[in-house]
Amino acid sequence: MDRPRIRHVAINAHDRDAQAQYYKNVFGMVEKSRGPNGTIYLSDGFVDLALINDPSLSWGLHHFGFQVEDVKEIEKSAQAQAVANTYGAVAESWLSDPEDNRVDVSEGGWPV
Repeated sequence: MDRPRIRHVAINAHDRDAQAQYYKNVFGMVEKSRGPNGTIYLSDGFVDLALINDPSLSWGLHHFGFQVEDVKEIEKSAQAQAVANTYGAVAESWLSDPEDNRVDVSEGGWPV
């Protein structure tokens, strides 16, 4: 991998099934799996889309994630320590950009 790549985007959706159907019908995305918490994972073959549902969070775009070769190197570059994923959905960590947007970083990419 030459440089980090955006691998996924997560949307906090009121109706995950309706959203999934939309992205499958309109953009030809393929459903790859469903998580134990109901998250729906779609893919276009390059970038993945997670449809989450958490009323405690803002609705709409929630975060995006990069697949990287070395999380520790990204931490050095960002001058910040990544927070380990405590939700257990996938093995990722996250940072916050200068405007406090969540940016996931993962060496292994997505499980789907």
